[in-house]
Amino acid sequence: MRIVTWNVNSLNVRLERVTEWIETLRPDVLCLQETKLSNDDFPHDAFASLGYESAHHGQGQWNGVAIVSRVGLDDVRPDFADGREPDPDARILWATCSGVRVASCYVPNGRALDDDHYTYKLDWLDRLANDLDTNTSPTDDICVVGDFNIAPDARDVYDSDSHAGSTHVSQPERDRLETLGEWGMADVFRDHHDAAELYSWWDYRDGNFHKRKGMRIDLILGSPNVREHTARVFIDRNARKGSQPSDHAPVVADVLLPNN
Repeated sequence: MRIVTWNVNSLNVRLERVTEWIETLRPDVLCLQETKLSNDDFPHDAFASLGYESAHHGQGQWNGVAIVSRVGLDDVRPDFADGREPDPDARILWATCSGVRVASCYVPNGRALDDDHYTYKLDWLDRLANDLDTNTSPTDDICVVGDFNIAPDARDVYDSDSHAGSTHVSQPERDRLETLGEWGMADVFRDHHDAAELYSWWDYRDGNFHKRKGMRIDLILGSPNVREHTARVFIDRNARKGSQPSDHAPVVADVLLPNN
């Protein structure tokens, strides 16, 4: 099963690029973030014409997450199932795809360490951990993927010193990732790559992509069985090139589960 996460930064703008990429890479499950579409405007027909089912949780011009699958799309659920008020933003969507429980996540940015949005971000990550603990088990086949807006360690940001004291690299954010790891959700990319300077996001400004000034903030977290059977993980940097690219590149994991 080829599982992909990609923050497309407006699906309306980049639909043609996405569908062309699908025809070339043929993912089994594609999780999208920042669709920036309402549910009524989501292009289900475009994906259906390629042989994919799709589910979307959107709110118009902001946020929005989707799961596009050619191996089944069952038990679809937006948001958290924790008994609290619904998340005001469309940031998480769950579905089961050929036996794998998948979540497409767009974690809040946080903005600044003294901003209310940062508190929201930490609480959002706590809700994710609680949702996993309440509704799944580490023995299940689970992939939680998406734009986490967190660089897990110093290798994942081009200049750690210049980012000190800002979001994406703060210890409380990284601690939340550690909590997910302790529960059983591993960053499968690091099982296959130790090197620094392997990024998935580059700011549009100042030619940062060509200067290799980026961050690795798009993650595929897998439960133990998924991790054990992940054969390859890569960032498709070529998808960041060309006309009107997203500022994120797709992250791809090939998972060779016995039943898939």
